[in-house]
Amino acid sequence: MLLTSRALSAGDATATALLNCLVREVGVPEQQVRVEGPHLVVRLARVGVELRAGLARPPVGPTYRIAPPYEERRGGAWIDAGWARLADLVAGELQLASGHANPEFLAQVADSHAALEAMLAARPDAPAGDPYIESEQALLAGHRFHPSPKARQGAPGDWLPYAPETRARFRPHWLAVRADALAEEGDPDAFAALGMPEVPGHRLLPAHPWQLALLADRPVYRQAVAAGVLRDLGPAGPEAVPTSSVRTAYLPGADVFCKFSLDVRITNCVRRNAWYELAGAVVLDRLLRPVFAGFDDCVLLSEPAYRSVALADRRLHESLGVILRQGVRGLAGTPLLAAALADPYGTFLPGLPALATPAGAREWWAAYVRLVARPVLRAYLDHGVVLEPHLQNVLVAVDGDGMPVRAAFRDLEGTKLTEGRWDLSGVPARVREAITYDAGRGWNRVVYCLLVNHLAEVAAAVADLHPVLERELWGTLARDLAGSGHGDRPQVRALLAGVPFPAKANLRARWARAADRRAAYVPAGNPLGTDTGAPAIQLHI
Repeated sequence: MLLTSRALSAGDATATALLNCLVREVGVPEQQVRVEGPHLVVRLARVGVELRAGLARPPVGPTYRIAPPYEERRGGAWIDAGWARLADLVAGELQLASGHANPEFLAQVADSHAALEAMLAARPDAPAGDPYIESEQALLAGHRFHPSPKARQGAPGDWLPYAPETRARFRPHWLAVRADALAEEGDPDAFAALGMPEVPGHRLLPAHPWQLALLADRPVYRQAVAAGVLRDLGPAGPEAVPTSSVRTAYLPGADVFCKFSLDVRITNCVRRNAWYELAGAVVLDRLLRPVFAGFDDCVLLSEPAYRSVALADRRLHESLGVILRQGVRGLAGTPLLAAALADPYGTFLPGLPALATPAGAREWWAAYVRLVARPVLRAYLDHGVVLEPHLQNVLVAVDGDGMPVRAAFRDLEGTKLTEGRWDLSGVPARVREAITYDAGRGWNRVVYCLLVNHLAEVAAAVADLHPVLERELWGTLARDLAGSGHGDRPQVRALLAGVPFPAKANLRARWARAADRRAAYVPAGNPLGTDTGAPAIQLHI
């Protein structure tokens, strides 16, 4: 099942991500994209430049499968356009379109490129040996529709020892917290699963070593250590494996995840567990457990408790807050991260025997759609639960042939409740705000994550193996949605009629320097509106 990754160039990956964003968020909505034989041409209308990319096959889904070489038209000739030139052109187009500059943008793209180069140089050749762990650490290029998918604050020497892309492993750093300075909610026995012996009069708190290095000079932290309120026990206990999110680590020996805080910007956001996110995880876990106990086709990984410190510094409370998450051993079959299956640079999907033939791929896709899409729709439409089933939030357990047998959804930070459908009267206002969406926003998030970010990418990866199937894959998805028991709901009817998908505008959000939660959506083609799976609307010219 495990094969080595295909050759990956930091320059090509950076250029591909930039052009994917440009096409989705600017070219297609403004009808400045056309197909010319084996190429996709996009016109930057404001800077007056045309760019050209290789096109793997005619478009079927909401996105184009582009590939190098990337070129710029000058005079009557096409000349090579590297990632730095493309970044300059994209920045120029966005500045003219928005009327304002973003002095951070080019630096973020350059940082992402440099980070990927550092990861490629540091990544050992030998795979982890455990298919699940290898799938978590396989995402070298990252999000294909983000302008700086590998941007990571800090020097490479600071984060390479903790980077999933380098197949890193580390031991958590442990603090003994005096009982009167402890903050925790949820199951009081949950942290016992980590297997560390207690210190009399104290409770143990695991911390990320990178985070402790960042906090070492904080006055309140230093005073607490000096006064014995916190005791530094050093690295110990079960080994931790950083997962695709970087700050969440899996401890295989304990079969539990620790979602640490990191006071660093990774891609979009500073990855600190805000106090309302810590509290919100426990609230959501309590409310959602009985709901998903009735789902026999999937698992929502529970987050039974969090632990932190209660000192005179709220930011320290957030910076040392850690959320525990249920492990994966209870899943039938071998769990694999969905993002690894969809990764065009990886080899997980080609390594699954079930996909060796077109007939097998048809059966595999039908099972995948049934296991992933149906629970997401049922959660939203029947229970008012907005799951966030993007590629890094879904695990798919497969049998010995690679056939999907069960799906697991994770990360309660991205999970929301639909306003007005839940009694949250006892929940603090800021926590309530953090864990709810209005119905429209929730549906956009569900459709984007499920169909555009997730299923469209997996379908494209299957079509990379069997190109003749791509139209059929979308037809299978349409029939499954229609027959899922929710086909008569107005939201699903609209999808099946071909109403455009909402696609998250990561490029525009980065240019506007907007919070990720405030990112807008742009329309993307919806191929569900025809029997063949061909695009219901043609957004290219």
